[in-house]
This record gives sequence, structure tokens and C-alpha cells, in this order.
Amino acid sequence: MDPDNLRALLAGMSEGSEGFSPLPNVVAEIDAIRAMTPSDVLLNADFRRETLHRELSGEPFGLVHLATHAQFSGTAGGAFLQAWDGPIGINELAADIELFRFRDAPLELLTLSACETAQGDDRAALGLSGIAIQSGARSAVGTLWSVNDPAAASLINAFYHAMLIGGESRAQALRGAQQELLAQRQYRHPVYWAPFILIGSWL
Repeated sequence: MDPDNLRALLAGMSEGSEGFSPLPNVVAEIDAIRAMTPSDVLLNADFRRETLHRELSGEPFGLVHLATHAQFSGTAGGAFLQAWDGPIGINELAADIELFRFRDAPLELLTLSACETAQGDDRAALGLSGIAIQSGARSAVGTLWSVNDPAAASLINAFYHAMLIGGESRAQALRGAQQELLAQRQYRHPVYWAPFILIGSWL
């Protein structure tokens, strides 16, 4: 992806909401990405269901990054990403992403930097990330289990830097970011770096 011709939508929750714990490293995560490519940002109280829908409906973003709590279950009604004003259901997310099918420029990458976003079951084995691909995103990055907030921020920063600044492919960038965490003593255990997976195009 060419950062000079890429427009990104970055949304996240660093503050706690509706019983979910704060994710303080989300701010640094979003700031790091914003420094690499032109971006619109929805953070905390600005990250609302209707606002996200309006942004995705009106702008041809090439990159959408959502950093928040999430849950996947066996029924469509039980799967969601957490926004400031409540959960964004899996069907809502799929409908918004599907809008990109009818545009000249596709959604190149959807990153779900959240807990358990790629975890699925027999009904939808790739979870929320799989739904994103089915709805038209060329690639999606998700996590297989709950992630450590500082580790996730570090990995995501390395991933985008390699891809947007270093010009590496999506697969190379993710592999390199995982290796960076593996090389750090505090993040050496696979629980910190292994849950991140790339679905769809690796280029």
C-alpha cells in the first residue's frame, strides 16, 4: 500500500465503557498510525456506532483500523465490537464494509486490534475478521485470543511501519512485527505475538 495515496479511518476506545476495562495504549497505537498516513480519527466519545457508519458510508478509505474490545459467539446477535455508545453488531460491521464493493477503490485492509476478533466456531470459522473479508475487504488482521494491550500497541506500530514506511507486503510486515516482539524478553511468550493473523491478500 502506498501511504501517499492512502486514506485511513482510525477508531478506538482507550477509556472504559459499559463494564469494559480501559485500553490506555490505544491512544499511542492510533497516534503512531496517524503519523504514517493521512487519517481520520474517532477516539472514545467520538467513536459511536452512527459516526462509524457515516464515515464508512461517505469516505473511500483504503485502511480501517478499529482498536477496542470485541467478542465473537456462535450467533450473529452475540458477536460485536465495542463502541462508546454500545456494541457494533457483526451484521452492522459487515453491511458497512460491504459498501466498499461498489466503489472504484477497495478497502485494502481492515485491522481489528481487539480481543478475540478472529476467533470463530463452526458457523463462521474466521470470526469477525472472516466476515470482513466476506463483505469485501481485501485483507483483514485479527486476533485469535485476548491480547495484552501494550504488546498489541507495539506489534501494530511495527506492522504499519514495515508496511507503510518500509514498503513490505502485509504478510512480511506482520511476520516481522511478530519477530520483533519475540526478540523482546517481556513479550517472548507466544501469548503476546502469536494471536495476530492475516486473512485474505498477503501482498
